[in-house]
Amino acid sequence: MLVDTLGLLLVVLMTSANVQDRTGGKLVLAYAKRRFARLKLVWADQRYEHGLVEWVKQWCKWVLEIVRPPEGQRGFRILPRRWVVERSLAWYTRSRRLSRDYEGRARTSESWLYLANIRLMLRRLESTRDPS
Repeated sequence: MLVDTLGLLLVVLMTSANVQDRTGGKLVLAYAKRRFARLKLVWADQRYEHGLVEWVKQWCKWVLEIVRPPEGQRGFRILPRRWVVERSLAWYTRSRRLSRDYEGRARTSESWLYLANIRLMLRRLESTRDPS
């Protein structure tokens, strides 16, 4: 999943469980490269560190910054930028259809995520609309 700084969905890709995170990351970022030409910086979790940083620099011409916990951290702490994706996932699980894995096909799950994001954006637009 790739989200913007507000947590709104840009790209989602469901894969089977045997696909490595960095392989899925390459697929998502390659798709994002075609759709979002102005993108320059991407933050990612530590699991995307090995092999993906150089790939992104070479093929996408972006900076992939790995979000790491502070040295010597013990226990849970909110990491900068990582919470944006976690918050987005929480928003989407509020949709009844996304609270469980009901779908038999990955594309169907992806479509429901995009629909949940559209619903979220429409609600935000409605709340900022001028009442007059």
